[in-house]
Amino acid sequence: MNETLLRTEELTVVFGGLVALSGLDLEIRRGEIVGLIGPNGAGKTTAFNAITGVIQPSSGKVLLGEDDITARPAPKIAAKGIARTFQQIRLYDDLTVIENVMVAGHSSVRYTVFEAVMGLGRFTSDEKRISDYAEYLLDLMGLSDVIAAKASALPYGRQRKLEIARALALHPTVLLLDEPVAGMNPKETKGFADLLRRLHSELNLTIGLIDHDMGFVMNVCDKIKVIDHGIPIAWGTSEEIRADQKVIAAYLGTAA
Repeated sequence: MNETLLRTEELTVVFGGLVALSGLDLEIRRGEIVGLIGPNGAGKTTAFNAITGVIQPSSGKVLLGEDDITARPAPKIAAKGIARTFQQIRLYDDLTVIENVMVAGHSSVRYTVFEAVMGLGRFTSDEKRISDYAEYLLDLMGLSDVIAAKASALPYGRQRKLEIARALALHPTVLLLDEPVAGMNPKETKGFADLLRRLHSELNLTIGLIDHDMGFVMNVCDKIKVIDHGIPIAWGTSEEIRADQKVIAAYLGTAA
């Protein structure tokens, strides 16, 4: 728990003179679940986008372990070990559930194009390894009963789970979840919280997450960073965040 896997130093994003994120210092240690929260427009998704190479930060650093990954292209950051999901689900609707997961697994293939065309050499072993792990993840996520269904045929909550299974197929060092329970009802949210704890335990995951459901965030996170209008205002445990006057003011518009 002492090893810092992901950290940002003074991470700042400016869009045409508008400061979307200002001086974010965020630290996620091995085995932690860390939440990044704040009112609408606070800069949460901007932070995840800057960390994962979707957008370029204006200044500051992003470090994975001791490796400076600031402003690297998104595919290279994913290959380094940071996988993520998005606010808007991004699945391959015309592929089956297992094919969606295997697409991510193919980032680790060793076979050549020739071996793939001919079905020789490492092709068979790699494909079996990827397929077996995809089935394992889908079973873990409670999706083994729809393995052959089209992704587009799944209800919203199960599409969310499929997106996470696909991210896990990358074997990430750090998993970032952008509003994973958005659109879920209270029963679904509780079930997802239980699932996240199981994933965290069984896969020894290190997780960063954003969500507007404060009960969910307070329930699952070891530490929470709060930002408001792009500016960090608080950092601590759930109990510390609940009692912080700046956080109360940010969410309620006035100090308690």
